Amino acid sequence: MKAPLIRAAVLTLVFVCTHAFAANKEFPGRDIYLGTPYIEMNEFNAEFDNVIVVDVRSQYEYETLQILGAKNIALNSSAFTSKMEELRNANKDKKIIVYCNGKSCMKSYKAAGKAAARGIENVIAFDAGIMDWAKAYPEKTVLLGQTPIDPAQLISKERFTAHLLEPDKFAEMVALPGSNVLDVRDRLQRSGMGLFVSKENHAGLDNNEMLKQYIQKAVTDNKTLLIYDESGKQVRWLMYRLEARGLKNYYFMKGGTRAYFKHLRANK
Repeated sequence: MKAPLIRAAVLTLVFVCTHAFAANKEFPGRDIYLGTPYIEMNEFNAEFDNVIVVDVRSQYEYETLQILGAKNIALNSSAFTSKMEELRNANKDKKIIVYCNGKSCMKSYKAAGKAAARGIENVIAFDAGIMDWAKAYPEKTVLLGQTPIDPAQLISKERFTAHLLEPDKFAEMVALPGSNVLDVRDRLQRSGMGLFVSKENHAGLDNNEMLKQYIQKAVTDNKTLLIYDESGKQVRWLMYRLEARGLKNYYFMKGGTRAYFKHLRANK
């Protein structure tokens, strides 16, 4: 009788371990940031009206797509902990849910950990992120100032990838007539110099008015807009604004300037 019981116990253990591994594979941050509290999406939704929600991404990302009612306290802001303390002091008995882009984004874990290190309690990571939330709860999501959203408006990885060019192909298109080039890096990343000095304009992602002008010019002139950032990650959020303004012909440099310089070094 013992053998069947042992086999059953072993099978149960294997099932539990396999299930746990699958969950951690889906949410890699849970293994990296052990001990950091997190909340599942259905639980978050059930408690939605009784929690404080904080978007810890950049202001630009937040203004593009956000959870309804979320406050924006960027993790990389020097005032992050002081603003989180203010929020906790004003809402002593409520959970503070922090979120970022998605399952591979670690900012929500880092934000919860940074808050805990400062003694700010009950700060919990929502590690599924904004994209999964927007698909599941469009009525509790804001896209470019509008809610509810149509989930069909969400830009998939495949749609984004279709607008990426390898650095060498990007540079080739810059040389062609009928193209406008836009550097969207911030001042620190740019260090006063662009990649295509005589052919490009510059507008940081925090400069909405200037971005609008350059996007509208590309639409009016019917030109292809070629855009690059530092690492190829920030431009995905710009895609929403390009399409909202009717721009069809645009491409991003895959991997941004980091990939560009890597390509140059490899081809010396």
